Amino acid sequence: MTAHTRQRTQSMLWAGFIALIAGMSLGLSAAAEPRHGIAMHGDPKYGPDFKAFDYVNPDAPKGGKLVRAVQGSFDSLNPLIIKGEAAPGMRQYVYESLMARAQDEPFSLYGLLAESIETPPDRSWVAFTLREEARFSDGEPVTVEDVIFSHALLRDRGRPNHQFYYAKVEKVEKTGPRTVKFTFNDEGDREMPLIMGLMPVLPEHAIDPETFEETTLEPPVGSGPYVVSEVDPGSRITFARDPDYWGRDLPVNRGHYNFDKIQYDFYRDANAMFEAFKKGVSMFMTEADPGQWAREYEFPAVREGKVLRKEFDLELPAGMNALVFNTRREVFADERVRRALIKLFDFEWMNAKLFHGLYERSQSYFARSELSAHGKPADPREQELLAPFPDAVDPAIMKGTYSLPKSDGSGRNRKQLRAALKLLREAGYELKGGRLVNARTGKPMQFEILAADPEQERLLLTYTRALKRAGIEATVRIVDSAQYQRRKQTYDFDMIQNRWPSSLSPGNEQTFRWSSKAAEREGTFNYAGVKNESVDAMIAAMLSAKSREDFVSAVRALDRVLMSGHYVIPLFHLPKLWVAHWHQLQHPETPPFNGVDIDTWWMATDLAEAQ
Repeated sequence: MTAHTRQRTQSMLWAGFIALIAGMSLGLSAAAEPRHGIAMHGDPKYGPDFKAFDYVNPDAPKGGKLVRAVQGSFDSLNPLIIKGEAAPGMRQYVYESLMARAQDEPFSLYGLLAESIETPPDRSWVAFTLREEARFSDGEPVTVEDVIFSHALLRDRGRPNHQFYYAKVEKVEKTGPRTVKFTFNDEGDREMPLIMGLMPVLPEHAIDPETFEETTLEPPVGSGPYVVSEVDPGSRITFARDPDYWGRDLPVNRGHYNFDKIQYDFYRDANAMFEAFKKGVSMFMTEADPGQWAREYEFPAVREGKVLRKEFDLELPAGMNALVFNTRREVFADERVRRALIKLFDFEWMNAKLFHGLYERSQSYFARSELSAHGKPADPREQELLAPFPDAVDPAIMKGTYSLPKSDGSGRNRKQLRAALKLLREAGYELKGGRLVNARTGKPMQFEILAADPEQERLLLTYTRALKRAGIEATVRIVDSAQYQRRKQTYDFDMIQNRWPSSLSPGNEQTFRWSSKAAEREGTFNYAGVKNESVDAMIAAMLSAKSREDFVSAVRALDRVLMSGHYVIPLFHLPKLWVAHWHQLQHPETPPFNGVDIDTWWMATDLAEAQ
């Protein structure tokens, strides 16, 4: 080798080494760097210098007291455990998380207790750097040790969903004076950095882990904008704005938390609650009863313009409101039985006669959004995801031509009754003396519909009368709220009515609602007892999707599999959000995706403004 060749070779090697080092540095920089926010897919809407969210009034005046009415009761101030009935407002007003969610994006978070978030492209870990100024209501600083303590406490002693999520953390490290790092054991779950960003942070110095799982009415220490100022057990709770709240000027908080006090009054029934609103005792109502909305909002304060009725557009999925089959019970184990009972639910007659025709039928678990598979043929990505499970989806649902059974609205529903009886015969039942019985054992088909709200009774009794025409003996049992919650948590029921809300970015909560693992564990939201490997696979695909397009396809595939399993009788949803409020309450012009965020409203400074 000549000197010239040797020199050239050495130069090439040196250049290659420099390029390698530069590439590694660039890769490390691209891999993870502190940012002000994070989106589930793509980039967050708001940049690092944003001043406030678009759906708030950053100059909203502060002051006044908001009084709200709630049906029911409470016996605890701890919303982070399964025991007891926690008072509303505790999680949103007293406790804070590392990051705050924007209400006008599918799923984006921005710094709250944390000033920055850092995660690599594969999202196998996440690190948060705390704000130096973050404080609890007793003046103590929020530390990395508090974050580590909160994770361990909620993982071991918290609500089942928290235990489920936080168990996915393999290692927690303090990597700097104000920085904490979580490393995950499930590399396919790209939502985990955001899940950790929403973890409540609790004060280690003010909590005894040994008594954490017990209900308490002792006002807790938190870092949020309000403190508990008054407790009348079961009847009233009042929150007072913390005058020393550390985070009042953060961009995520600007235009929020405008009332000096927020008070919840509790009522035993809906009628008493509505009467309190009519008299001005409470100031804000969301209405879900079409009959009430159509007939009852004509009282004097409405005619005088003191109470305003409003309809807000909604940009979130409607969620699934349904009668739920507990498929753990033998009576509902056969899919043909479930399909038959769906046919016997006469939505068209009920909507016209009971609900003034104002409801829309829910044809999907994600109705009213791009995530719904209803009316859409499966796209190539969905077909690829579903290919390993050729029998998981009804062909009509795959093609997008399926809709729920529809009656003529006459109340007789004879066509669907004949179709239902045919399915029931195929499942081994026969009519004998007007009763539907198991042809082999002679045992009649009978089950109980469990409820806690007497307002549900009208709907449920109407359905049981339809079932009786098919020879099915169904009874409705109303129990108190505490017993209802216990029986739900242990799956001690045949059928219940339940609503699973949804967002534009469904994630880990779907595992808690529909996975095989959740079906085997008490305290989850898998009330139907779904154990289906195709459901598990679609949830995994959804959580691992890197692009919004792949994510939408995975959610639609999940929708198709769930609809094909006939695990519930889909009910209905409202086309808009119905709200009534007293005129002294004001709200921003631009609504969030969910129509109303009461924490961005404010009290008019004088009567002229309220008019």
